[in-house]
Amino acid sequence: MVHDLRKFAGHLLLFCLLFTLSACQGGIDGIFPKAEKPLPSKLLRKIKDKGMALSSPIVLRIYKTENKLEVWKAKTNGRYALLKDYEICQWSGKLGPKFKEGDRQAPEGFYDVSPGQMNPNSSYHLSFNMGYPNRYDRSHGRTGKHLMVHGACSSAGCYSMTDEYVEEIYGLAREAFKGGQRAMQVQAYPFKMTPKNMAEHVNNPNFEFWKMLKQGSDHFEVAQRPPKVDVCEKRYVFNQVAEEGKFRSNAKCPVMATPTSLALAYNKKQSVDQKAFVALLSRKASSPFIEDTLREAAKKQVSIERLEKARLKEQRAALAVRQQNELLSTRQIKAENAAKIAAEKAESERIALEKVSASQAPNGQVIENANNGQNTSGQTSGQNIVVIQKPVGETELVTPSIQFAKPIKRPKGSLNSLLK
Repeated sequence: MVHDLRKFAGHLLLFCLLFTLSACQGGIDGIFPKAEKPLPSKLLRKIKDKGMALSSPIVLRIYKTENKLEVWKAKTNGRYALLKDYEICQWSGKLGPKFKEGDRQAPEGFYDVSPGQMNPNSSYHLSFNMGYPNRYDRSHGRTGKHLMVHGACSSAGCYSMTDEYVEEIYGLAREAFKGGQRAMQVQAYPFKMTPKNMAEHVNNPNFEFWKMLKQGSDHFEVAQRPPKVDVCEKRYVFNQVAEEGKFRSNAKCPVMATPTSLALAYNKKQSVDQKAFVALLSRKASSPFIEDTLREAAKKQVSIERLEKARLKEQRAALAVRQQNELLSTRQIKAENAAKIAAEKAESERIALEKVSASQAPNGQVIENANNGQNTSGQTSGQNIVVIQKPVGETELVTPSIQFAKPIKRPKGSLNSLLK
């Protein structure tokens, strides 16, 4: 009994030592490295409930004023929906883009993060490089490096999260990369790109830059997919297809167009937002800048409405052509079917005629059917000829259902008497 108690006490002591050691090493981190820690079961249930796969792609949307980092994830239908938002612990600088190394500004713009930019061994718990400067930034001569989203809740030009939040964000990116996503898009904004916020910041020196960011934001919200981002003439362009040439940051933009269905939806949103923006702006104290902005907004509204009308006209014309082609195709199919039915009917009648002819031959056997248009007997050209094998071995030509002319009877007497 004493031996058993000592053995139990030994096991208990060993368990306590192991538990203490595990706690000193970070609990579950002693089992899973922080970069490989499984996502919380509550978040996994949320992913499933929203019709998403754990491995589906993600997009990050960052808002400085709201202190929010949103994770959007693709559903099974390919469209993205908001999965979860996280409070940003700290971001440095002020509203506006980063310009140069050391200005302690957190970047704004559109960035791509690939697996190689993920840092599981960060001094700030976990981190990933945003990819600043991108093509747009470089075209404007902007400098800086190592602009991150990381943990540790401290920032010097980065977006800093709590360790708990950065583990979830890092884990979601990790699973998306495992699922085949080559790069996740990070959209960094000064604020939610609403007409109200745009009107409130109309006097900010970065207003023109933010108008450009709003275009990208609108494209995402209309299509519910990350926009295709290019840079030409030192500006962002979104969801544009180059009809000729290529997109080059410092060069003139090529001839380009937006897919029609997307352009219609985008222009509709632009029109609604522009009217709200003008209404909000008209309430503000008048200034030369606001008056110029209102005039520009009015011109833009007219331009949007004209473009929308042109697009609708083009869409109606395309629909009319498609309907006409469908009508012609339907008529052609009907004509072909009628011809096919007529051919089948003629073939059925021919077969029936052959069967009738065979049934009318007494004690005979059909051995040949000739309809070659040759004048076999002098009176049957072009008719169905049935050759009958008679029992006695003689042959006879029989033409069914045909009335032959009566043969001319030869007069009696010699040939000489007939010539007299």
